[in-house]
Amino acid sequence: MTKGANVGLADLSEDAGTVIASLSWSSAAGDGDADVSVLLLDAGGKVRGDADFFYYNNPSAADGSVQLLGKTPTDGGSEDRISLDLTAVPEDVERLVVAASRYGGSRFGDLDDLRMTVADRSGEVLLGFSIGDASVESAFIFGELYRRGTEWKYRAIGQGYETGLAGLATDFGIDVDDEGENEAAEVADEAVEVADEASEVADEASDGAAEEAAERVTDPGDGEGAAPAVESAGAAQPLPAVPAQPGPQTATAEQPAAAAPAPAPKRPRARTAKKKVTLPAVATKSLAENDSWRAARLFPASNLKSDKEREVRATSVLLSVMAQVPEFGRRLTAAFGAPAGRMQTFTEVSLPHGETPKRPDGVIRVERAGKLWTALVETKTNGNALRSEQVQNYMDIAARRGYEAVITLSNDVALEGSPLVEVKTDGRRKHKVALWHLSWAEVAHQAQMLIRHEGVGNAAHAWLLQELLHYLQHENSGCHGFQNMGPSWVPVRNGIDEETLSQGDPRAVEVVESWERLIRQVCLRIGGELGQKALPVQRTQRGTTALSRRAAHADRLCEEGRLAAELRVEGSPGTITIVADLRTGKLRTSVEIPVPEGAYPLTSAKRLMRQLAEAPADLHVETLVEGQNGPRGTLERLRPEPGDVLPRDGGRITGFRLSLFKSMGATRGNAETGFIRSVDNAVDRFHSHVIAHLAQAERRTRRTPAPEPGSAPVPAPAGA
Repeated sequence: MTKGANVGLADLSEDAGTVIASLSWSSAAGDGDADVSVLLLDAGGKVRGDADFFYYNNPSAADGSVQLLGKTPTDGGSEDRISLDLTAVPEDVERLVVAASRYGGSRFGDLDDLRMTVADRSGEVLLGFSIGDASVESAFIFGELYRRGTEWKYRAIGQGYETGLAGLATDFGIDVDDEGENEAAEVADEAVEVADEASEVADEASDGAAEEAAERVTDPGDGEGAAPAVESAGAAQPLPAVPAQPGPQTATAEQPAAAAPAPAPKRPRARTAKKKVTLPAVATKSLAENDSWRAARLFPASNLKSDKEREVRATSVLLSVMAQVPEFGRRLTAAFGAPAGRMQTFTEVSLPHGETPKRPDGVIRVERAGKLWTALVETKTNGNALRSEQVQNYMDIAARRGYEAVITLSNDVALEGSPLVEVKTDGRRKHKVALWHLSWAEVAHQAQMLIRHEGVGNAAHAWLLQELLHYLQHENSGCHGFQNMGPSWVPVRNGIDEETLSQGDPRAVEVVESWERLIRQVCLRIGGELGQKALPVQRTQRGTTALSRRAAHADRLCEEGRLAAELRVEGSPGTITIVADLRTGKLRTSVEIPVPEGAYPLTSAKRLMRQLAEAPADLHVETLVEGQNGPRGTLERLRPEPGDVLPRDGGRITGFRLSLFKSMGATRGNAETGFIRSVDNAVDRFHSHVIAHLAQAERRTRRTPAPEPGSAPVPAPAGA
């Protein structure tokens, strides 16, 4: 579609009552991101209230009309999907505006392939609109769905805002709080951090004066006498500044107060107060006499003896919780085109199919306005693979009976371009059946997001989700997520050891696909635990397909013997890189921390050592120097002498690379000594012992204010 064009949804599909709007973009650097939002507008073009603004902090409507489904990795970037149940939209809402925004100074001109698509409930794309003229805008309206009589139409808009989400939202009557909301824990930390920050400022002033003096001695002809301002390496979400404490002296012209770094812009928040129930961060003290007492559970798993029992129990547990916790059921089915309505679930239903009836593991039915949406469910646990013949039977049954979808559920993670099962569809049939896949890791992720971070309607719903999570995580449930690198793992490892693996070997592609599934699962797990977006980063050129990208990765694996991936976790100071070296049997997790432009090298080194005060002693620190390899060493060696990390020839430092190494598991499975478990442990240790400390220190740096008039200046070092 072209900008300004419009089209009726009913003219494109008979199944347009519920649609999936997708906003996508790509970035050559792999680090581009944006947040989607939806606004419900009345006949006057304004929201009826702040609750009509749906975004990352208010992701769903109580009536089910809007559900933000989150981000999905794509070949070159990411895609944000939104479920819109047009039959549930209140009658006094005339338009649904779909927008996206960036923050922290980022602009849409830095992204490529900006595009919005709308698909019907079967997943068939009905329309697409691309934005090709983005430049300095930090917010964009991609399009809108609006009423025309009893029908809904789509209009391609492509209007940008240089004022970001705040400007966009204000235009439609949203009361935006640009200052954000302080987290209670962060506010409590500020008091104990003030002393540390004062020490850091003093150190920086001392280091700067000393280095400047040294430069004058070595280069007396240099007339640049002013010390450059110290900048902090910023990331997306600064916290409020700590008020400066008044001192007994007053800054004078001869002793100017040091300027603090300007905080980066925040994500603006709408004032959408919405009471939700989450589980407490600290578990209630147990009344058990000792650890041998086991808490009673709603869904016991210890007595399961066969895979069939596990499949039956897992299906029943999941479907029952979906029906009883509306937020959870809606979260899982909205992406599959289900309407918002009354849900009922069933297990072991017998359906006629030729001479032998078939019994899918489950059935999901949703009723909305007298219409039914029905999906058949096929479940697998442990390492059992989905069978194409079985799924094909269910697709045929669904088509004959007028059902809308077949949902497969297993520990496998679906990838673009690599279907888990092959099925055939009869193009002569008017009724279309959609085939969708869920991994158990995604089910656990959505449950965690609701009860740990976003909240549900009441305490009983939170408890049910907690019991579901406990069941999924039980060692005997068989629902632990991706757990096998596949039959090609051992031959590929042996081929790399013996240097007999050649480029173009299809077994290498299979290993790369398994590696990609593992990284997707790691992102789901970390995102659920932290309540933050976590996505794999794809650095690809335009026009690259998933198959060609995996083939190129497989060729590098054959040549270099390494598997590599990058993860972007919201709130982290940089992209996390993980490399599995199959030749050495080592896993390396790392992150690159940039040095602020104009900062003194020794100041940067000392600041880094302070930030890593609680990091492991075996953390490797490597200095990134323009055009050459910089000094490196372990944190244990560098802590007493931070200057040892500086290049002796005075080369310009661009940043530091921090790395942890650990031995790689050998076996292909999910055992304690297996490869999958070793990757999980490596990422967990690196994030909790390195990334978390860096992020906390960065937030403290942004809260440090410039001294106010009347405060004491930082004393200069003796002899300066």
